[in-house]
Amino acid sequence: MPLEQTRSAGQGLERSCQSDGSWIASARPSGGVELFRAWFAGKAYDTHRHDTYAVGLTDSGVQMFDYRGAGRASTAGQVVVLHPDEPHDGRAGTREGFGYRIVYVEPVLLGEALRAVRGRAHPLPFVREPVSRYARLARAVREAFAGPLQSLAIDSLVVDLAEGLTEGERGGALAGRRVDVRAVERARQLLDAECTRVVRSSELESITGLTRHDLARQFRIVLGTSPHRYLLMRRLDFARERMQRKDRLAEIAADAGFADQAHFTRAFKSAVGLTPARYRALCYTTSSVRAVVSPKRPSAKCGRPA
Repeated sequence: MPLEQTRSAGQGLERSCQSDGSWIASARPSGGVELFRAWFAGKAYDTHRHDTYAVGLTDSGVQMFDYRGAGRASTAGQVVVLHPDEPHDGRAGTREGFGYRIVYVEPVLLGEALRAVRGRAHPLPFVREPVSRYARLARAVREAFAGPLQSLAIDSLVVDLAEGLTEGERGGALAGRRVDVRAVERARQLLDAECTRVVRSSELESITGLTRHDLARQFRIVLGTSPHRYLLMRRLDFARERMQRKDRLAEIAADAGFADQAHFTRAFKSAVGLTPARYRALCYTTSSVRAVVSPKRPSAKCGRPA
């Protein structure tokens, strides 16, 4: 069987369907990272290999593949890690088929992130067991598919993958937690001021003097979250303020910097536990009730949920 070498699985393929209902979906690689999603019944791939790391999450069914001289199986919730230049194939383990999503990341990005995380040059990660239940890697893959893969999201994703792929290494203690608090504060102030637009990694590198991966590490130490997540939450704060004015949700989504209303709805529900429409309806109801019960007191604004 011929061996095909590819950059990643999709390389910009948007969607392809077969008679058995199988499909694949992928956007073009961005910043050295590609997201790929698929569902297959029966045979999926012939033997091939990539020059990227592949970190995948099986969503449904049983995913079977041959890798490093043995047959492997991954079920729903399990993580699959494939190393660069390692031949493998793919097929469904049952008649019900299988679905999965996968992140392809260039090795050079992981090397840069590991230098930031470890504080020194570090060998590329080697995961002995290709199928596992590493919670950190599973979470990183899920979060990667939660919204548009913008610059800050890529930085956080690569750092999360670097930490997850080296989690079980011997002598893998993190470097001393050196932190430039002033640099992190400059980054935070920029994100606060520019929360409704796309802020690029290069901008934060310019004002902090830190590499994007070191900033992602230090930002999390100081503020408990990533620059990407911090920016997202400030956008949602902006949106909640606008919702008080009864503006159209599609208009709010655009003004807050979201790609579209669907992305806004997913992000809002993930952070608040309610859709924007439901949240706003409850705020209006609460304000009306307070106005009737205590007409002389101004109605309280609907703020962050408990």
